[in-house]
Amino acid sequence: MNPTPWESPVKKKLREGGAVFAGTVTVANVDVAAHMANLGFDFLWVEMEHSPITLETLRNIVLATRGLPALTFARVPVNELWTAKRVLDVGVSGVIFPFTSTPELAQQAAAACRYPPHGRRGSGAGLVRLSWPDPGRYPDSADENVTVIIIIEEARAVERIDEIAATPGVDAMFIGTSDLSFSLGLRGDQSDPRLKEAISRVVEAGKRHGKFLGRPAGSAEQVKEYMRQGFQLFQAATDLGLMAAGAKKYLDAAT
Repeated sequence: MNPTPWESPVKKKLREGGAVFAGTVTVANVDVAAHMANLGFDFLWVEMEHSPITLETLRNIVLATRGLPALTFARVPVNELWTAKRVLDVGVSGVIFPFTSTPELAQQAAAACRYPPHGRRGSGAGLVRLSWPDPGRYPDSADENVTVIIIIEEARAVERIDEIAATPGVDAMFIGTSDLSFSLGLRGDQSDPRLKEAISRVVEAGKRHGKFLGRPAGSAEQVKEYMRQGFQLFQAATDLGLMAAGAKKYLDAAT
């Protein structure tokens, strides 16, 4: 009898209406990533756009976190076929594409994460078979289970959000609220009504086209508020941010 095919627990939880939480890894240290993978997060958001983490370090993180509770996703530096190909071939189970501001870029993201005839991914995934939970059927398993997340973080993306949200093969739309604020000319202001209106447009399009919705959340109170709005995917603080928060709590209580 064949074993039950592996199913991404992140995708499963999202489909069942649950919330998923990402711990953000910015430090190029395997021990930090492995420790974060045991803290209760659903997946690691390995930051390759805004940190010095290299492809080699990402591969070591994948190996170090095999079998641990959190999956490993990577935010690539740019939405290109080759950037997705390289992180997929070292074994990540999710790819996060920044600045996906047109329907064409959304289509490219979806195609980059699936093998032909459904996409444009190359077939040279040798290393990944050593770490994937279902290596015997890797191409089919990857096509079914790799999570494709696109980030909406420019005003021009909001203008075409209905077309972007309609893209097949995109699992989730994540709103990069800080960059979107800058793109709207608000210099990072998160309280301006113009940003809130843009976020509402993304949420409405996501719901209309069956896309999971995500955004950063810095506190439990924010998570509860955003869940009421329809968000299910949350990026928590970075490894450095969590360390600073823990240190502050300890020192404030001790002095």
